[in-house]
Amino acid sequence: MDRPIRTLASRPWILLGLVATLVAADAQPDFGRPPAPPPALELDRRASVMFVDAFADGSLEGWTTDDAAVWSIRDGVLRAELPHEKQAYSFLYAGDSTWVDYAVDFDVCGMSGVDKGCAVRVMPGKKGLGIDFRGPEYDDLKLYVNQFPVGSAKVANANGTWHHMRVEIRDKDKCRVAIDGRVVFDRGLQPDPPRRGGIALSAYTGGLGQCTVYYANVVVTALPAE
Repeated sequence: MDRPIRTLASRPWILLGLVATLVAADAQPDFGRPPAPPPALELDRRASVMFVDAFADGSLEGWTTDDAAVWSIRDGVLRAELPHEKQAYSFLYAGDSTWVDYAVDFDVCGMSGVDKGCAVRVMPGKKGLGIDFRGPEYDDLKLYVNQFPVGSAKVANANGTWHHMRVEIRDKDKCRVAIDGRVVFDRGLQPDPPRRGGIALSAYTGGLGQCTVYYANVVVTALPAE
């Protein structure tokens, strides 16, 4: 690949752009089209790359999805926008069943709604380890193995702001999650997650009934055995 790839962790704590107006707890949801996100964070090439996509070429080659109408590339970043319906969701998949111990890094910016994040060791249509990075009014991280809760952490997460997310999965059950360079979750999981599989980016409307989220700079790197 001849286009430059920029460093995922060089300046993860620098928040770029303006914070969008938060949805107050007693306010009615705004069903108008949300504004565009601020510019994405930047990154450089890393060692042991298994997969990378900065979305600069406007193509989703290498990805599969359960709903192509949800996912598009706008101005060099990936956008997911779901209809205004409660509990609607969609996933964008990459990788395959040969992936075992790896880290996935990406930048994410929620613009409306609450839920966003990724899944690891998953294949299209199958279950895996899901990581839900929830925004305004929740400001937390939820982890699920096959929809069973296995962990959580409190993490400030305003809409309209880019955050860098890194998820490491290794061995039978070890998982580490860092947000903007700070480790917020690091322990074994029970029940165990699947032993292998690719990644998925997620979009979910939840009970609020809305979700517009942007992703950028997805890089998967192999993790050495401990």
